[in-house]
Amino acid sequence: MKTKDLISWNTLIGGLAMHGRGVDALNLFIRMKNAGQKPDGITFLGILCACTHMGPVEDGLAYFQSMVHDNSIVPQIEHYGCMVDLLPRAGRLEQAMDFVSKMPMEPDVVIGAGLLGACRTHKNVELAEVALQRLIELEPKNPANYGKMWPG
Repeated sequence: MKTKDLISWNTLIGGLAMHGRGVDALNLFIRMKNAGQKPDGITFLGILCACTHMGPVEDGLAYFQSMVHDNSIVPQIEHYGCMVDLLPRAGRLEQAMDFVSKMPMEPDVVIGAGLLGACRTHKNVELAEVALQRLIELEPKNPANYGKMWPG
């Protein structure tokens, strides 16, 4: 490819991240910045997705902060969703709950279900009850929410 624009960088980074090639996605992100291309919210979505699949929590937190402070990008619910996915995978369930409580927008069903699933995985009944209550507020008629509390 002769000319790489933001769309082509984002497509490559996101594709690598979603297909388990997080290291390659992060390396490409570095190349993108070195080439003088300014990242956008989609770029950081790919980067956070890469971190989620690879597991480097501190890196994910650093990229999230860089997105906000260094690049002046306002995080969207999808960015928060990646962080809520990342933190519990590293056993940091309470930090994920705290992260959600500090979001500037209301968490959606995807975030609520992710938290509830993480509570189940980590066998944290106390936090699961909080997550379930919030999920029921968001989707009061979805019986699947209750099934997530039962051992699998």
